[in-house]
Amino acid sequence: MALYAIGDLHLSFSAGKSMDMFGREWKNHERRIEKNWRKKIREQDTVVITGDHSWGKKLQDCEEDFAFIESLPGRKILLRGNHDMFWDAKKTQKLNDLYQGRLYFLQNNYFVYEDYALVGTKGYCYEGKDTMEHYEKIMAREMGRLKESFEAAVSDGYKKFLMFLHYPPTSIGERRSGFTMMAEYYGAEQVIYSHCHGRDRWQDSFIGKVNGIEYRLVSSDYLRFNPERILK
Repeated sequence: MALYAIGDLHLSFSAGKSMDMFGREWKNHERRIEKNWRKKIREQDTVVITGDHSWGKKLQDCEEDFAFIESLPGRKILLRGNHDMFWDAKKTQKLNDLYQGRLYFLQNNYFVYEDYALVGTKGYCYEGKDTMEHYEKIMAREMGRLKESFEAAVSDGYKKFLMFLHYPPTSIGERRSGFTMMAEYYGAEQVIYSHCHGRDRWQDSFIGKVNGIEYRLVSSDYLRFNPERILK
């Protein structure tokens, strides 16, 4: 049994949005994901997929993409990404009810792997596309959701945490953020995130150990579409 993570599958079996325009490494990326996944992941393993699962804007537009994910081995825990328009954050429980026993949706809750609580939220960072007022509003909202995830696990007695984000934990140039401080406050052992595509973006945030926490980037192109082991 092992825990893995990968983000940004960007599936589009129904929506018809090709990823080829983002570089030749994305050509037939679904096949590469499936090949690597089936070679590595066993049914007793758990994989956290850190957002941007489907280009479908509505849940019915994602059915083929979810069927693809369901068909892969292991327990799949899905985190919300910035392109996951099908996912109303206030209705996460409805998704968990609908896909019960097939897919698990991480938002304002937590899941368990051995003696670890897996907590997470979409997160946010400043990319120069919005006003500081809007940025601060979204940051506060996402930090509140992450705190709720941590507190639910703490109240149930968990003391070991792995923290998952879609966005990187810091904006470019930052050495600290609300997310890194929360990770330190609760004692998260690792922070796993994605969102950063292409070599020019892979160094946008922390990779490696910072203040005792291991930071991991698991964007699918960074991993060459091969899920990364987080824990044995």
